[in-house]
Amino acid sequence: MEHIMDNPTRTTPLPEIQADADVSPSAYQAYQLLRAGFVVAPIVAGLDKFFNLLVNWEQYLPPFVNKIVGGHGHELMLVVGVIEIIAGLGVFFKPKVFAYVVSAWLLLIVVNLLMIPGYYDVALRDFGLALGALALARLSQEFDR
Repeated sequence: MEHIMDNPTRTTPLPEIQADADVSPSAYQAYQLLRAGFVVAPIVAGLDKFFNLLVNWEQYLPPFVNKIVGGHGHELMLVVGVIEIIAGLGVFFKPKVFAYVVSAWLLLIVVNLLMIPGYYDVALRDFGLALGALALARLSQEFDR
């Protein structure tokens, strides 16, 4: 596995990667699993900002942020939803770049959640997701076309 992380110059096309004895099939499977997850999750969460079927997303907005946006917290969450949809699509098309974007976005969500008492468990979960997105970004250096 070390050779995967330490070889940033590899530019082998995807079909040759699978046949390359130098690359672990498990690493490629991990890449595909992480990529699928970080395409689907941001898109679903982003779409749900418009419907609130999974959760009322505005509860994750600190009151002072709602005041900063003039009481338009709902509209802010719609913008957040659009950003998350774009991030998920970005991971689908260009994981080498957008996995870093998703990781950074999740870290911003963690900071946001730490400002709201009672959501530390969700912040911890999102920190784990940020690490997963970072792992995808690193694997994308090897496997992205």
